[in-house]
Amino acid sequence: MARVTVEDCVDKVPNRFELVLLAAHRARSIADGSALTVAVNDDKNPVIALREIAEKTIPPEDMRESLIHSIQKNVEVDEPEAAAAPLLPPERRAPVLGRDDQSSDSVVDVMTEEQLLRGLESMTPTEPSANGGPNGGPRERDRGR
Repeated sequence: MARVTVEDCVDKVPNRFELVLLAAHRARSIADGSALTVAVNDDKNPVIALREIAEKTIPPEDMRESLIHSIQKNVEVDEPEAAAAPLLPPERRAPVLGRDDQSSDSVVDVMTEEQLLRGLESMTPTEPSANGGPNGGPRERDRGR
Protein backbone atom coordinates (compact mmCIF):
# COMPACT_ATOMS: atom_id res chain seq x y z
CA MET A 1 0.00 0.00 0.00
CA ALA A 2 1.70 3.17 -1.17
CA ARG A 3 -0.41 5.64 0.73
CA VAL A 4 -2.87 4.89 3.50
CA THR A 5 -5.91 7.09 4.00
CA VAL A 6 -8.73 7.23 6.50
CA GLU A 7 -11.05 5.86 3.77
CA ASP A 8 -8.94 2.68 3.65
CA CYS A 9 -9.63 2.14 7.37
CA VAL A 10 -13.24 3.32 7.74
CA ASP A 11 -14.63 0.00 6.48
CA LYS A 12 -12.71 -1.78 9.30
CA VAL A 13 -13.59 0.77 12.02
CA PRO A 14 -16.76 2.61 10.94
CA ASN A 15 -16.58 5.43 13.48
CA ARG A 16 -13.90 7.95 12.44
CA PHE A 17 -13.41 9.18 16.01
CA GLU A 18 -12.85 5.65 17.28
CA LEU A 19 -10.49 5.06 14.36
CA VAL A 20 -8.39 8.05 15.42
CA LEU A 21 -8.34 6.86 19.04
CA LEU A 22 -7.33 3.31 18.06
CA ALA A 23 -4.66 4.48 15.62
CA ALA A 24 -3.20 6.93 18.15
CA HIS A 25 -3.14 4.26 20.86
CA ARG A 26 -1.47 1.79 18.50
CA ALA A 27 1.08 4.42 17.41
CA ARG A 28 1.97 5.04 21.08
CA SER A 29 2.33 1.32 21.74
CA ILE A 30 4.60 1.03 18.67
CA ALA A 31 6.70 3.91 20.07
CA ASP A 32 6.89 2.00 23.37
CA GLY A 33 8.38 -1.01 21.55
CA SER A 34 5.38 -3.13 20.56
CA ALA A 35 6.00 -5.61 17.74
CA LEU A 36 5.14 -4.43 14.23
CA THR A 37 2.85 -6.49 12.01
CA VAL A 38 3.59 -4.68 8.71
CA ALA A 39 6.78 -3.55 6.99
CA VAL A 40 8.10 -0.18 8.15
CA ASN A 41 8.99 1.37 4.72
CA ASP A 42 10.35 4.54 6.41
CA ASP A 43 6.85 5.35 7.71
CA LYS A 44 6.14 7.06 10.98
CA ASN A 45 4.26 5.33 13.78
CA PRO A 46 0.78 6.82 13.03
CA VAL A 47 1.04 5.71 9.40
CA ILE A 48 2.17 2.24 10.46
CA ALA A 49 -0.80 2.03 12.85
CA LEU A 50 -3.23 3.04 10.09
CA ARG A 51 -1.65 0.49 7.72
CA GLU A 52 -2.07 -2.23 10.35
CA ILE A 53 -5.74 -1.31 10.70
CA ALA A 54 -6.29 -1.16 6.92
CA GLU A 55 -4.57 -4.52 6.32
CA LYS A 56 -6.31 -6.10 9.35
CA THR A 57 -3.05 -7.46 10.74
CA ILE A 58 -4.33 -6.58 14.21
CA PRO A 59 -8.05 -7.07 14.85
CA PRO A 60 -9.78 -3.79 15.81
CA GLU A 61 -11.45 -5.60 18.76
CA ASP A 62 -8.03 -6.38 20.24
CA MET A 63 -6.91 -2.78 19.79
CA ARG A 64 -10.16 -1.56 21.37
CA GLU A 65 -9.63 -3.84 24.40
CA SER A 66 -6.04 -2.64 24.73
CA LEU A 67 -7.17 1.00 24.56
CA ILE A 68 -9.86 0.49 27.20
CA HIS A 69 -7.41 -1.37 29.44
CA SER A 70 -4.85 1.44 29.17
CA ILE A 71 -7.44 4.09 30.14
CA GLN A 72 -8.86 2.22 33.13
CA LYS A 73 -7.73 3.38 36.55
CA ASN A 74 -8.89 0.28 38.48
CA VAL A 75 -8.13 -2.84 36.53
CA GLU A 76 -10.21 -5.83 37.53
CA VAL A 77 -8.17 -8.89 38.41
CA ASP A 78 -9.62 -12.27 37.64
CA GLU A 79 -9.84 -14.24 40.85
CA PRO A 80 -8.90 -17.92 40.67
CA GLU A 81 -11.76 -20.35 40.70
CA ALA A 82 -12.50 -22.24 43.92
CA ALA A 83 -11.47 -25.55 42.36
CA ALA A 84 -8.13 -24.09 41.25
CA ALA A 85 -7.13 -23.10 44.80
CA PRO A 86 -8.57 -25.41 47.46
CA LEU A 87 -9.18 -23.91 50.88
CA LEU A 88 -7.31 -25.05 53.95
CA PRO A 89 -9.26 -27.05 56.50
CA PRO A 90 -10.51 -24.89 59.41
CA GLU A 91 -7.99 -26.30 61.90
CA ARG A 92 -5.04 -25.22 59.69
CA ARG A 93 -6.27 -21.70 58.95
CA ALA A 94 -4.72 -18.74 60.74
CA PRO A 95 -7.12 -16.89 63.05
CA VAL A 96 -8.63 -13.75 61.59
CA LEU A 97 -8.70 -10.67 63.81
CA GLY A 98 -12.11 -10.09 65.31
CA ARG A 99 -13.40 -13.44 64.14
CA ASP A 100 -11.47 -15.95 66.21
CA ASP A 101 -12.99 -18.21 68.81
CA GLN A 102 -14.38 -16.14 71.71
CA SER A 103 -14.02 -19.06 74.14
CA SER A 104 -10.22 -18.98 73.79
CA ASP A 105 -10.01 -15.34 74.92
CA SER A 106 -8.39 -14.85 78.31
CA VAL A 107 -10.11 -12.94 81.07
CA VAL A 108 -9.04 -9.31 81.27
CA ASP A 109 -8.35 -7.93 84.76
CA VAL A 110 -10.43 -4.89 85.64
CA MET A 111 -8.67 -2.32 87.81
CA THR A 112 -9.99 0.83 89.40
CA GLU A 113 -8.20 4.15 89.11
CA GLU A 114 -7.27 4.00 92.78
CA GLN A 115 -5.65 0.59 92.38
CA LEU A 116 -3.76 1.86 89.35
CA LEU A 117 -2.39 4.90 91.23
CA ARG A 118 -1.30 2.74 94.18
CA GLY A 119 0.46 0.41 91.77
CA LEU A 120 2.27 3.29 90.09
CA GLU A 121 3.35 4.75 93.44
CA SER A 122 4.82 1.43 94.48
CA MET A 123 6.94 1.45 91.32
CA THR A 124 8.86 4.65 92.20
CA PRO A 125 12.61 4.04 92.47
CA THR A 126 14.07 3.83 95.95
CA GLU A 127 17.65 4.62 94.85
CA PRO A 128 18.65 8.11 93.72
CA SER A 129 18.86 8.39 89.95
CA ALA A 130 22.10 9.25 88.15
CA ASN A 131 20.96 12.73 87.08
CA GLY A 132 18.93 13.78 90.09
CA GLY A 133 18.29 13.30 93.74
CA PRO A 134 15.85 10.92 95.30
CA ASN A 135 12.61 10.51 93.37
CA GLY A 136 14.13 12.26 90.35
CA GLY A 137 14.30 15.71 92.01
CA PRO A 138 17.35 18.00 92.20
CA ARG A 139 20.27 16.97 94.39
CA GLU A 140 20.77 18.62 97.78
CA ARG A 141 23.88 20.46 96.62
CA ASP A 142 22.05 21.78 93.48
CA ARG A 143 19.04 23.21 95.36
CA GLY A 144 20.77 26.42 96.49
CA ARG A 145 21.95 27.44 93.04
